[in-house]
Amino acid sequence: MTDASLHKNLTERQEQLLASLIREYIARPEPVSSKTLTQTTERNLSSATIRNEMVVLEEKGYIRSPHTSAGRVPTEDGYRYFVQYLLNNPNLPVPEMESIQSQLRDRPLEMESWLQTATLILAKHTRSAALVTEPRVWTEQRFKHIELISTHGRLILMVLVLSTGNVHQQMLVMSEAIPQPMLTQASDLLNRVCLDQTAQGVRDRSRGLSSILAQEIGELAADALQQVSEIGSKILYRAGLSNVLPEFQEEEGVRQALQVLEGQIGLDEILNEMVDKQVGGVQVIVAGEGRWEQFSNLSLVLGRYGTSRVMGAIGVIGPTRLHYGNAISTVSYIAGRVSEFLTELRGEEDDESSSAIDEPRDDEK
Repeated sequence: MTDASLHKNLTERQEQLLASLIREYIARPEPVSSKTLTQTTERNLSSATIRNEMVVLEEKGYIRSPHTSAGRVPTEDGYRYFVQYLLNNPNLPVPEMESIQSQLRDRPLEMESWLQTATLILAKHTRSAALVTEPRVWTEQRFKHIELISTHGRLILMVLVLSTGNVHQQMLVMSEAIPQPMLTQASDLLNRVCLDQTAQGVRDRSRGLSSILAQEIGELAADALQQVSEIGSKILYRAGLSNVLPEFQEEEGVRQALQVLEGQIGLDEILNEMVDKQVGGVQVIVAGEGRWEQFSNLSLVLGRYGTSRVMGAIGVIGPTRLHYGNAISTVSYIAGRVSEFLTELRGEEDDESSSAIDEPRDDEK
């Protein structure tokens, strides 16, 4: 879920003290004293025992002592250890699940409306800033079907149906006007030889065709396939910025949060690592995990939504003092619901696309 290089090296008592300290600090961002921990831990431990264990936790790098206080605060590694070993797969309470499901069910069966609503719900339930990226195709696009339609003079509409069911439309300007029968002949030829080919496959096969027009259109179709496959992630909606900005104790954290939410810092590298995760799987990034400097003052909890071929991310962003249990369970649940919706929606779109392709036009009957 987070840094896999972090080893489980604490005793049960030390883990309990670390978890208690972190929960206390999340609830109230002030250094936590040993006296406070005597009141919040389940074990009946003396202040002296707790102080000794806190020394060990500090030596291991999981907590630190601010300059002006005798109390301790969690370090980045402390948060990571907490997320990786001490949260025990938190589940969202049933009433919250039912509330979220009810709010989503009331929305029309339309992608943007659902994603926008999901973002607003996530921000509200986590009291954090929430974001959602548009669905992105993570497998190389393949050719399924092409139609060429003469519109006016030298203008041609290329309708390219992809293996995922998406439809790419592009207006082409040819060197001269081309009759519709010639366009139909070229598209029929490409449909026979390029089915299920990648961009490079379409390019290779079209170059060997006897029709110069089919060669030219094949190159343009290959360019379109490649372009669509290389589209990066884009944040569609964001919400709850006012929830999170006051929680940052440092200006750099505010700056990084704004850059992420405004799209100035991309999430592509992180999303690439989520491709193999199951739908609803969650990626937790604490202070950049030492790998992403652009997130060094942030924590992100991102969930994958989508299908085996099409995916996006929905999640929350905030300071390292994030309510991780609530964020993880809420992100995971909402990502699962959005995935169910996307599967249903794409199934309907695929049926409509197939009908449009298979049914002959009036002038062909």
